[in-house]
Amino acid sequence: MSRPTKFTIDLLALCENAATLKRLAGSRSTMAVVKADAYGHGAVACAQALSPLVDAFAVAIMEEAIALREAGIELPILVLQGPHSLEDAQVIAESALWPAISSEHQINWLEQSGARFEQIWIKCDTGMHRLGFMPDDVALAKQRLAVLSTKDTVLMSHFADAEAPDSPLTERQLSRWNELTASSKDTSFSNSAATTGQISARENWIRLGYSLYGGSLVTLPEPCRLKPVMCFESCIASVRSIESGESVGYGGRWVANRPSRIATIPAGYGDGYPRAARDGTPIGSEHGVIPMVGKVSMDMVTADITDIPELDVGSPVTLWGGTPTIDTVAAYCDTIGYELCTRITRRAPRQFHPDTGHQD
Repeated sequence: MSRPTKFTIDLLALCENAATLKRLAGSRSTMAVVKADAYGHGAVACAQALSPLVDAFAVAIMEEAIALREAGIELPILVLQGPHSLEDAQVIAESALWPAISSEHQINWLEQSGARFEQIWIKCDTGMHRLGFMPDDVALAKQRLAVLSTKDTVLMSHFADAEAPDSPLTERQLSRWNELTASSKDTSFSNSAATTGQISARENWIRLGYSLYGGSLVTLPEPCRLKPVMCFESCIASVRSIESGESVGYGGRWVANRPSRIATIPAGYGDGYPRAARDGTPIGSEHGVIPMVGKVSMDMVTADITDIPELDVGSPVTLWGGTPTIDTVAAYCDTIGYELCTRITRRAPRQFHPDTGHQD
C-alpha cells in the first residue's frame, strides 16, 4: 500500500479557467505560459489540454520548448529568455520556435545563424529593469530583427507591479508603453494579474500564467471565478493525545495550552510543503479546517485536531487546493503561491484527471 500523499491535477478546471480568462481577454490573442513545468502542474499534460483553447504557448528556456515539441505540441511556442548562445538560436529556428530578444548580443546570434524565424518578439524595458531594450533602443532593434522574421515582430514588456494598477510604477510603465507602441500593430504587455485586474494596455496579445492554474493575487471582476487546478492531498497517519504544556515537533516551537489530539500527516518539505509554514497554517478536512502546529519536517506535518473528534487515522486532508487555497497557505509562509506550486518535488505522484496517460 503506497503512501496516500499525492498531487491531483484537474485538467477540466484548467480548461474552464482558460475559457474564463479568454472572456476577459476579449479580442486579444491568448498565450498560455507553461514554463517551470506549467508551474508544477505538468507542462505536457497541460499543453495538450490547452491546445484547442489558446493561440500559443510560452516557456522560459529553449529546453522547455523542445520538450513540448517532442511531445507533439504544434502551436507556436515563445521562448521568453530567447537564445543563450548561437547554437540556441539555430535550434530555435530549426524547431519553429519564437524567440524573445532582449539584448544586442542575441540579435547578433540570430544574424549569425543565417536562419529565418517565423516570428520574433522584442522585449522592451518599461520599468521592470531585468531584461529588454530601453525605449530609445527599440527602433534600431526592431529594424535589425524585421529582416529575420517571416511575420511582423511583436513588442512585449512586463508589469513590475500589476497587482497595484494605480501605483506610480504601473502608471509610469503604461505611459512609456503607450508612447513606445503608438505606431506598432503587434504588442503584448498583460500578464495574469494585469488581465484579471483589467489594466488597460495597448496590445493584441496577453500572456496567461498563474491564473490559468487557479491562483490569483488580485480580485477578479464579478461573476468570474477561477478553479484550483492542483490539489495537494494526504491522509492522517497517526493520532496521539498530549497533555497541556507538552510541545510538538522540532525545537518544541508549539506548546499545547490544553489536553490536545495531534494528527501526523505523511507529507513534508521533501514533497514541497513549505518549511516556513507558521503555526496555524490551515489544513482542510471533510469536517472543517484544522491548524498546522509545530515545525514542518521533511516527511511529516502535524495538526491540532482537538476540536474535531470525527478526525482519526485514515481521514483525508487537503494541504492546499480548494480549502485552503494555495494563495492562503502561501500567505502563512510569507511567500506567493507561484513559489509553492513550482517547488513541489517528484516524490509524491501527480495524478491527472481526466487521465491523459501522461507518466511523470
